[in-house]
Amino acid sequence: MRSIQTSLTYSLSSVKPLDGLLGYRTFCIDTVKRALAEGGRQRTKSPIHGAPLIPAGQIEGLTYGRCPETGSLFLMDLPAADRWEKVLGAVVRYRQAPKGFHTAVSGSRAENVYAPKLDWIQTTLRLQEVRRPTILEVASVPSDFTTLLTDSGFFQNVETISETALAHSGGTGQVDAAILLEALDRSDDPQALIKAAHRRIAQNGLIFITALVTSGFDFCVLGLNNRYLCPPDRTNSFSLQGLEAFIKEAGFQLLEVSTPGILDVEIVQAHLKHDPDIKLSPFERQLLSSDDDTRHRFQAFLQERGLSSFARIVGRKIA
Repeated sequence: MRSIQTSLTYSLSSVKPLDGLLGYRTFCIDTVKRALAEGGRQRTKSPIHGAPLIPAGQIEGLTYGRCPETGSLFLMDLPAADRWEKVLGAVVRYRQAPKGFHTAVSGSRAENVYAPKLDWIQTTLRLQEVRRPTILEVASVPSDFTTLLTDSGFFQNVETISETALAHSGGTGQVDAAILLEALDRSDDPQALIKAAHRRIAQNGLIFITALVTSGFDFCVLGLNNRYLCPPDRTNSFSLQGLEAFIKEAGFQLLEVSTPGILDVEIVQAHLKHDPDIKLSPFERQLLSSDDDTRHRFQAFLQERGLSSFARIVGRKIA
């Protein structure tokens, strides 16, 4: 099984600045609360193994439960599926609106976030000797990634479907590979989503998954104070251990499990700048105040040892 590191570097401010995130975060939480006010359902069991969730705390009045076996976090109160689809649609429109922070960094995100992911997908397919593949992109629509996939000319066909639509209706036809870029993070039913993706992928086909994981450095340090942890983008926050178990249970053999994130240390720094009184250990404060070389070496260590909060997984359908 491969584990890939990266020498790619870019700043937090160029892809998801904390200051720009705060207004977006408020919009997201308010949108979820309005949907819940119209009726909802409670999630009491972890999507991983079905263990009872243990309440872990609240984010702006929204309760997250912790999987006792893996440390993964899951939003416990969810709107109905049709309302969840509307929540995700509203959030996408806000991100792409002039006041959304994604608009200001769209060029940088395309270069530093989407282009490397496209290269990762294409390189993996070449290594697996998959030629002119058909692809199912699972994303909140419209997706900024769809155009890159289509314009690359690498794929025979690109189909894009929303997380909710796939989980609750499935669609028809089989594909050579499915791409879920943080789709499991946003899904109101990750079990149904992974099962539906499994059905759509041909035998020995591939699944590409990225996710932010609670086992990573910035999540471990900040916990529920991490401003990047909020629904709907982080409705589910698997640990790396939990994500691996979840994918294997769904009938996939793991070909790559990597945490090539480069922003963990900078994310904690940004939180400390925003709130100087945030609780950190003496070691953590010492690390954050160290020179650039020390912080970069520590981030490289997190990548190498699977301890970054950004995970990347490739699986092969075997069952």
